[in-house]
Amino acid sequence: MRPASPKPVPSPMQNTQAFKNSSQLTQENLVALAVYGAKTVWPANFQIYQKGARADGFSVVLRGHVILRNRMRSGRGFVPAVVAAGETFGIEGLTPRARYVTDAYSGENTESLFVATAKFRELVREKPGQALSLIGQLLSERADAIERLHELASQNVEQRLMSALHRLSRDRSLVTQDGSLRLEVQHHRLLCEMVGATRESIALALGRLVGTGTAKRNGNAFLVASIRLNGDISDDIPADDAIPVVAERWRPSP
Repeated sequence: MRPASPKPVPSPMQNTQAFKNSSQLTQENLVALAVYGAKTVWPANFQIYQKGARADGFSVVLRGHVILRNRMRSGRGFVPAVVAAGETFGIEGLTPRARYVTDAYSGENTESLFVATAKFRELVREKPGQALSLIGQLLSERADAIERLHELASQNVEQRLMSALHRLSRDRSLVTQDGSLRLEVQHHRLLCEMVGATRESIALALGRLVGTGTAKRNGNAFLVASIRLNGDISDDIPADDAIPVVAERWRPSP
């Protein structure tokens, strides 16, 4: 099943810039891929698809980010991935089972490029060079997912928070002109579900980052120095529960 409305709008991708994150896709790759796909614009917090729905093809984020979330009982949730520009989501559509394994929501206003399975096969036949670059990106993302499992099993809350902040810093829409990652109040739930910790644990961890100079408060927001996101949390901090479950019920946002 192709992702629901909004209705896709074709785009030549002429003005799309190369992505400044872990993506291996270049401008040339995107232009080639655009011939086989359709650009889609998603409003903030739009549910793109649901877990268990029939999948088809995949999508590449062009602007903004997409949140993959697994719903859990009692209002709990877990976010296995936040998909930034140049990265893919919904790749279950290329698998034999072809069923989505998470829910997917747009974060902020988001643009993506949807490529149906049949169109992807055309790309492989007609432009194998670009197809190999895309496959390399898919494999790189799978490696990131395996690394994420290791983090959840072996790291404490603050170490997992640092990793989550590093991932969020890939989204240029969350980064200020001076390179700082800006976290508003609405991002705290996302952090909790990425890290697998309570809001109180996340607040304490952010407070420690302020104490080390890695972050600073700006009203209700936190500004995190992106260049200091690696290695600031020492290994001798007491380990917290590494099971990825948010241990509190979230109230709906007012």
